[in-house]
Amino acid sequence: MTPAHVLAVWNRRILENYSRRTVEALRQVLPLRLALPRLEPFLAENVAKEVQKDSIVIQTVAAALAAGQTTGEEMLRQLLAAHRQIDRTFLNRVGEFPVGIVIRYEEIEPVRRRRIALLAATAEHILSQWRRQRPARAVLRGAYPQAELERVVHELMRLYALETQLLSRSLRLPGLLVPLREKLAQSLYSVMNDVAQRAARDAAAVVYRKERS
Repeated sequence: MTPAHVLAVWNRRILENYSRRTVEALRQVLPLRLALPRLEPFLAENVAKEVQKDSIVIQTVAAALAAGQTTGEEMLRQLLAAHRQIDRTFLNRVGEFPVGIVIRYEEIEPVRRRRIALLAATAEHILSQWRRQRPARAVLRGAYPQAELERVVHELMRLYALETQLLSRSLRLPGLLVPLREKLAQSLYSVMNDVAQRAARDAAAVVYRKERS
């Protein structure tokens, strides 16, 4: 596998673990537990599309580095356009679920742009130091001290949680749940950010875990 592929797989595992732990945490929060049968399919599809988007960012950065280029405004615009295309596929799938959604790009894209820019900068920093046959954990340890790696991973997940909160405000919910929409959105972000802090700490700890002799 190429370094970009290895990095994308690592990112996917973090996001999927984050999503799984989020659902477990949501089951403990009463307003969200009531809505979870309708929210869970949405959250699963949402993280799947985020994994796909992140992979595109990482592969784009890798191609730019190979061409002697760096992340710039034009690349960010192209990535935002690619993400909108993935959104269209996502909306088609969500249409089959017991919730509906309308994406308000004027609210979401400022957050999305920040996350793309951070992920691109992170991928560029890591991949620029990667040499073939070098273990991924060694590369990550060389790129960031443990506390900084934890901070970066948490910020990426926090921005994902913020975008998910904004998306949740656009969900078309059954009548009984509509009055709870804002409380649901606020609780969702609170739970996701709490899980993100723990998941980021665990991800960084795995990278820095000592090998058994």
